[in-house]
Amino acid sequence: MDDGGTAHSGTDHSGTDHGGTDHGDADRGLIGQGSSDREEAPDYAPSPTKWVRDHVERYEGSGGTDGTELNGMPVVIVDNIGATSGKLRKTPVMRVEHGGAYAAVASKGGAPENPVWYRNLMKNPRVQVRDGETKGTFLAREVHGDERAVWWERAVAAFPPYAEYQEKTTRRIPVFVLEPTSD
Repeated sequence: MDDGGTAHSGTDHSGTDHGGTDHGDADRGLIGQGSSDREEAPDYAPSPTKWVRDHVERYEGSGGTDGTELNGMPVVIVDNIGATSGKLRKTPVMRVEHGGAYAAVASKGGAPENPVWYRNLMKNPRVQVRDGETKGTFLAREVHGDERAVWWERAVAAFPPYAEYQEKTTRRIPVFVLEPTSD
C-alpha cells in the first residue's frame, strides 16, 4: 500500500490539523466504525510526515485532479480509522485496481515491520478510497494463498519496487483487497 518510503501516513501518531481542506465528505463514509457508533465524523489527524500531509492536502485541495501521482506512479488516498486513536487517517498508496477493487500492499519499503496503517485496517476494515475525482466506501480484508498471489502479481505489475521490498525483508508483505460496499 505504501510506496516504500513513508507513504504510510495512516499511523496512530498524534497530529495537528494543518488546515486548508474540508474533510467532512471523506469522514462520512467511516462513521460508526470502531468501538462506538458515533453520529458525527471522526476527527482528522494529519500524518506527522510533512510530505505525506502536503500530498494529501494537494490531492484533496484539487478535488482529486492534482497529486494523483507519487514519483511518476498513480496513487489513491485511503481514508482509514486509527486502531488506537479512533481518528481519521489519510494514506496515499500506490494505485493497484482490478475490477473495481483495490489492493493495499503493506510493504513499508521492505522494513522488518508492517506499517502502522496495517493495524488500522485490521481493526477498522471500512475505508474510503479516493481515486482521482472518484470516491467510494470499501471493506478491506487481508488475502492469503492463491488470492494473495494473484493480487501480489497485480501489485508488482503496477509498482515493480514491491518485488525488491519483499527481497529486503523476512516477513511476508501483507496484501489487502479493498472491495466496494453498497452502503
